[in-house]
Amino acid sequence: MSVERVHRMSFAVDAAAPAGVLYGLVADTTRWPLLVPATVHVERLDFDGIRDRYFMWAGPDGNVRQSVWRRTLDPERLRVDFHQEVPTAPVTSTAGSWSVEALAPGWSRLTLEQYVTVAGNRAGDVHQTRVETEADARATLTRIRELAERWNRLDALTLSFEDSARIEGPAEPVYAFLYEVGAWPGRVPHIARADVAEDRPGIQVVSTDTLTPDGSVHTTDSVRVCFPAAGRILHKQTRPSPLLAAHTGEWSVLPDPDGVTVVSRHDVLLDEAMVERAFGPDADLAEARRSVREALGRESEATLRLTRDHARDVAARQAERDVARAGVRALRAV
Repeated sequence: MSVERVHRMSFAVDAAAPAGVLYGLVADTTRWPLLVPATVHVERLDFDGIRDRYFMWAGPDGNVRQSVWRRTLDPERLRVDFHQEVPTAPVTSTAGSWSVEALAPGWSRLTLEQYVTVAGNRAGDVHQTRVETEADARATLTRIRELAERWNRLDALTLSFEDSARIEGPAEPVYAFLYEVGAWPGRVPHIARADVAEDRPGIQVVSTDTLTPDGSVHTTDSVRVCFPAAGRILHKQTRPSPLLAAHTGEWSVLPDPDGVTVVSRHDVLLDEAMVERAFGPDADLAEARRSVREALGRESEATLRLTRDHARDVAARQAERDVARAGVRALRAV
């Protein structure tokens, strides 16, 4: 009987930031979709301030998988312990900790310790697990360091907003229009191309060409996590639009007795280097925020109008079919 070996890995990064800033970025996983490269969506299940349990959808290059995690937060020691409930084969267990150490005034070290076991300890599986774990850990640590070192202007670099529309009628055709993003070219004027792959139900990998008001085209790649029963579509751009370091959001279809309200939410992280390139070395972040808000709001509002038109067309066609069926029944009754 073989005993699974525990493979231990340790990664660390020093940042020109207070220890509390680093801990705050690690502790709040609800912000990770915007802040951590491979994280697409986090759905919190339980949280009492210390114990945290959540679903996470994450993975590189659109290879997104769902997992469930438990964490214990210790803000006094600046430490977070975690483990995954049901790892993906060949990994049989994965756990670890985040810890922050103050090095000097304004300098801190963030350390990530990880422990994994692999079924059968097969060399190929162990090697691949180590490669993937290291790549994800280093990318996450790098992004957290970059954000922590901008802590005094991080609020100015992030932006969240919503647009909404009221639609009379059932939720199903509204959600269907938003879900069928592959059909948007020809329906949504600013979408010139949309290629969609859905290898696993509810997880869409999307590449789009978007037309801008000046006639140029930019390409974005996204992952969408879809919840039809809840009327929700979460999305994250894995190749964001210009000016953005990260972009996440959600489409929500909220039914009530008289119809639905459709909400489009956006959360963005500005790319300072791109902002300076676009607006000059003395770029005003407020100006960049207004520009991004107007551009994304314009696209959201256009899509919301077309969603309303589509729902009305579906309702009108259904009404025509109902009238025709009623006429047939009347003739049969004669």
